[in-house]
Formats: sequence, C-alpha cells, structure tokens
Amino acid sequence: MTIHAYYEDYLYHAQGVLGDMMDFAVNTCDLDPDDFFQKFIVAGVANQFGSGNPKYLAGMTGCEIVKEVMQKCGQPVDDIQDEMYLDKSQEYWAGWALCYYQWYSGRSFHKIYQAISMQEIIRMYDVFHEMDIQQFVDAMNQKYDAFYPETNLKRIRRNAKMSQSELSEDAGVSIRQIQLFEQRQRDINKTNAITVVKLAKALGCEMEVLLEI
Repeated sequence: MTIHAYYEDYLYHAQGVLGDMMDFAVNTCDLDPDDFFQKFIVAGVANQFGSGNPKYLAGMTGCEIVKEVMQKCGQPVDDIQDEMYLDKSQEYWAGWALCYYQWYSGRSFHKIYQAISMQEIIRMYDVFHEMDIQQFVDAMNQKYDAFYPETNLKRIRRNAKMSQSELSEDAGVSIRQIQLFEQRQRDINKTNAITVVKLAKALGCEMEVLLEI
C-alpha cells in the first residue's frame, strides 16, 4: 500500500546524490549537519527531492544541491569548489541511508527529521553501515514510532469521537484489525486498499491521511 514517489530504478542514484550532498555540506563547506538539513527542508528542496522531482533526483549533483539550498537561504557558498570523494564518510552514509528510508517509508523528510536528527543518523553509522539496509529501516521505524506514538487512524478516530467498535460496525472492518492497526502490530500501509477506503469513508476523511507517511 505504501506509494513510492519514484521508481526503484532511480533509487541507487538518488542515494548517491543525497550522500554526496551531506558529505559536501559537512566535510567541504564545514556546515553543521543538522543546521544544513534544516535549511534543506526550509528551502523546499527536501520536499522536491522526496517527491521525485527529476531536477533534484537526477539532474543535479549533491554539491549543486548544497549550493542551491544555501543560495535560497541567503548564505551562498558558490566560491567553494565541488568535491566528491571516493572514500565515503559517515555523513555520506547518513545521507545515502536516509534517502533509502524516505523512499521506502513514503514519509516526508520533514516528518522524519522531526523524529530523528541528522546527528543521530550519523551516529548510527558504526552499528549499521555494514548491515543490510532493512536493519537500518527497522531501527528508524522504532525511533519514528517512539516519537509519534499515536497512529493516524487512532488520532482521527478519536477526533471523530468514535469508539473502535463503532468504527468497526460503520466500516465493516473487524475490531481486531482496527486494534492491530492502532497498536502498529499490523501495517496499515501494507493492507489492501479496500480496507483503507472503508475506514476512510466511515471516518469522513481521505484515505491518504490514514496512512503512516
């Protein structure tokens, strides 16, 4: 059910671009990783990248993205020569891994960053950089869920002043399934679309807002 913003064929390249971006920002431009990443978000470039805009995904290098972000924020670094190193840094890995997680989860960079800082992701390098990327995804999901303890389904159901049993009856979805969604024991993003449509209709909302993105 998770909808990816762009085809997997572009993912490997996108990971390299975001990795180079973080490496260049921190190790060449001497920028604080969290300060730069906040600028990446505020400048609107993170949203464009995450939504699959080909200008950023495939049309620019990581160095060029750093320069555009800083230009948009009124702090140009155009006088710094573009450098991309063969030896990949912890910051490169953090950008590379985060790009995968954002694509895989369908969540925005902004929502991810609110839960997990770039410094925290960089510190994960020693443990996760030689592991399968899915183990990094699982660890990120744990951190994300701890920061956002209430699922969208539970929050919207409560705002609608409906009990689980009332929602079950109105939507024609078993109360056990609703409980599993709200307890994150079953991923609503991976259930069939008909179930989400039924829940959304009963709650009077768009189906997309029930997804954990």
